[in-house]
Amino acid sequence: MGLVVIQRFKEAVAARATLEAAARFVAVVALVATSACSGDSDSSADPAVARGETIYRNICVVCHNADPNEQGTMGPAIARATRDVLEAKVLRGEYPAGYTPARETHQMPQFEYLEPNLDDIEAFIASRRK
Repeated sequence: MGLVVIQRFKEAVAARATLEAAARFVAVVALVATSACSGDSDSSADPAVARGETIYRNICVVCHNADPNEQGTMGPAIARATRDVLEAKVLRGEYPAGYTPARETHQMPQFEYLEPNLDDIEAFIASRRK
């Protein structure tokens, strides 16, 4: 009986590892597909811009326009946002001291987990300024 339990446990662990590997594979394929199918992107020359574009298209366009120069459904145009504004709004959900926002709403949530990617997001937005 004990050996059967141990064998089933080993099988369950192996099955879980396979599922986790499959989930990681699907996530990577989805990320690559999103990057490859992002339309008129010309960000491939700069890896930081390409990474920032992927993040922007997967997170920011829910509220902001796909074109950072245009108003979004809920968020303002952000092509002219400075590093200070991006850092304050994205990471802390606030505006820098002395800054007058385009909108007085406080709907944007904080995205603290994007801190390691802020340079990439900034690079993408800067690359789209008109």
